[in-house]
Amino acid sequence: MSFETILLGIEDGIATITLNRPPVNPLNSKLFRELSQAVGDLDADSSVRAVIITGSGEKAFAAGADISEMKNLTSVEMYRFCQVSLHTSNQIENMKKPTIAAINGLALGGGCELALTCDLRLASDKAKFGLPEITLGIIPGGGGTQRLPRLIGVSRAKELLFLGEMIDAVRAEQIGLVNRVVPYAELMQEAKKLARKLAAWSGHALGVLKGSVNKGINMNLHDALDFEMKNFILAFSSEDRREGFDAFMEKRKPKFNDR
Repeated sequence: MSFETILLGIEDGIATITLNRPPVNPLNSKLFRELSQAVGDLDADSSVRAVIITGSGEKAFAAGADISEMKNLTSVEMYRFCQVSLHTSNQIENMKKPTIAAINGLALGGGCELALTCDLRLASDKAKFGLPEITLGIIPGGGGTQRLPRLIGVSRAKELLFLGEMIDAVRAEQIGLVNRVVPYAELMQEAKKLARKLAAWSGHALGVLKGSVNKGINMNLHDALDFEMKNFILAFSSEDRREGFDAFMEKRKPKFNDR
């Protein structure tokens, strides 16, 4: 399927989605719809084992929502826009496949929020992050007030949200917003290297593991531990578990079949 606002490539089981509205890849309703279509297709494709999301060009991952589209919307139209973006963000967060945000440049507002939906975040040393909505007289509406505090803690999240200032990649790593900072020229190489590592594991086990973390974090500890135990039994009952145990005992690499 061809797209107008994103590029999609698949190589050796690794899918790469590139936000493609240069020079700064602003997020509009069409991009969210196309991203939703791509994510749905990739999640259903058994040959795809990991997904990377990045931005085109050298300037930005995504420098926020497309203000030129938003400024003339009525409240009802804005609500519909938010529904589309929320659906897409939830799709990415809940994919069975592991997802990596390869953040090449600016990740501001909705761009930062989009990165938060991914499981892991790699940033180039040129990347900058921020949630500047307060400077426009609004607040984040794509998960910034909810996903960010869960990731880096309430106090640090409030600092970013209340001040609306940008931080660089080094500071983002220090506060836990990104997993790792790499040289700009090596970003995609490192993202694909990480994706290949994830692709080597049981897709079934990774999906169960991801669901355990994503859903369990919103439960109380007692219910979350019970949820984890049930998911452990689900993974333990799989063919992949038997292959993993056999490979360990036989001192060889496992060959998982995602069952």
